[in-house]
Amino acid sequence: MGFEERYTIGIDFGTLSARVVLFSIRDGSLVNSVAIPYQHGVIDETLPVDGNPPLEADWALQDPTDYLQALREGVSLILQKTGINPHSVIGLGIDFTSCTVLPTTADGTPLCCLENFRRHPHSWVKLWKHHAAQPEADHINELATRRKEPWLMRYGGKISAEWIFPKALQIFNEAPEIYEAASRFIEAGDWVVWQLTGHEVRSACSAGYKALWNRNTGYPSKEFCNALDPGFANFVEEKLSSKVLPPGEKVGGLTKYWATATGLPEGLAVAVPIIDAHAGALGIGIDEPGKLAMIMGTSTCHMFLSDKEEFVEGICGVVKDGIVPGYFGYEAGQAAVGDIFDWYLRNGVPDQYQKKARETGQDLHQYLENLASNLGPGESGLLALDWLNGVRSTLIDSNLTGLIIGITLGTRPEEIYRAFIEATAFGTKVIIQAFEEVGFAVKSLYAAGGLIKNRLLLQIYSDVTGRPIYVTSDELVSARGAAILGAVAGRAYPSITEAMRILAVKDFNIYQPISEHIAIYQTLFDEYKKLYNYFGRENPAMKTLKHLQKGVV
Repeated sequence: MGFEERYTIGIDFGTLSARVVLFSIRDGSLVNSVAIPYQHGVIDETLPVDGNPPLEADWALQDPTDYLQALREGVSLILQKTGINPHSVIGLGIDFTSCTVLPTTADGTPLCCLENFRRHPHSWVKLWKHHAAQPEADHINELATRRKEPWLMRYGGKISAEWIFPKALQIFNEAPEIYEAASRFIEAGDWVVWQLTGHEVRSACSAGYKALWNRNTGYPSKEFCNALDPGFANFVEEKLSSKVLPPGEKVGGLTKYWATATGLPEGLAVAVPIIDAHAGALGIGIDEPGKLAMIMGTSTCHMFLSDKEEFVEGICGVVKDGIVPGYFGYEAGQAAVGDIFDWYLRNGVPDQYQKKARETGQDLHQYLENLASNLGPGESGLLALDWLNGVRSTLIDSNLTGLIIGITLGTRPEEIYRAFIEATAFGTKVIIQAFEEVGFAVKSLYAAGGLIKNRLLLQIYSDVTGRPIYVTSDELVSARGAAILGAVAGRAYPSITEAMRILAVKDFNIYQPISEHIAIYQTLFDEYKKLYNYFGRENPAMKTLKHLQKGVV
């Protein structure tokens, strides 16, 4: 078999669908890609079972069988579309949204697939944006701070409600029968690889960023878990116990069942998975300090490399070799970006705008983007806080909510749309400042993901941050990063760095800041920071409103 005939497959498991890509090992060219939507999407109102049991606020679940069905259909379809010899595929890698967690039996069966647990919400996958575990996150943060737990500083001094410990503790508190029945709490990416290979391992990426694991010290101690609750003392050794391996290492070979199901050869190398945003950083080619990667979709994740470990306020984690071998990989993020715009278009735009968009042959995003492009910085008279799904970095609090000020009877929808874009750009600038405060130089931004089609958004981000933004038109950078891991697991390249040289994106468009916009946006940002600190640190009004909404006085 000639080198030029070999391929690697990457599978990007996003919030709503799985994308499957096939790349040439020889020159890194994309051969083909397919996207398969999840049948049940995000489950945030009622369970998809008889009687449709309702869910409470801040819940976000998924059906794990959707992942396997999307994988089966996607791989089969891409082999069919390309007509390649399946034996020319040498490796398969996956990335996954995180922290997305499910409880399973000892053999990996999801508890929601068992008839006696199917109607219980806690037996289902808790998607990354499940925020109902905020009380548990608060408890963990308070206790860790009081005990001066050394691992807390690796997460900016506070952990998120999105992560595995708060989600597991919520199940322990609210559904002890589910907690007791669960032999494992596992990231969805690790679970899919377990199904494909028959081997249970934990990715050092997801374990390091989302499960408080460190390669030198392991997980938080039994003493800490006992202090959370004596019944939770054995959580690590009983529910997480497994081998932890770095992304790209071979977990094992594809089982006979999955070979038959997909059309790929039995024994095909399957890589240790990686978080989707981190895969995107690989796909973009973030290979040295100074470059900040922004993977922009429903939320935004910010990836940064350094040769040293520092305490950065409000980051999501720092993990040695967590993104690129040889560097400390830092993760920060915003809990809602694309989700904000989608929410506004669904709930805040009048019918006449939708009619005008149809008449001009545009979708509503394009129509509003064009109208908002006619406005200058500050012209809307509006300022917003981008907290419609809580705050990831730097405040790390899912109980904070959105805000917009300056609305008058003359305010138009495009002005609100632009204000929300500006707010998300200000949120990114707060993250950049957090890195700068510890001495890191953020020289340039690299953007990828579903939002890069919005040229207005990218220009505003450049103007607000005062930095060039390198934008790839490749919408598959996370899947590309997963394919890089598949190539390494299949031993086409000796390392992730070597694979990136061939398979990472090479071409970028550059957005430069408009000089006359910088000063205006600095004035707006100064006001944003005042609101940020006031509602985020001083005035509990948002939390009071949320408690009242839940009936908690």
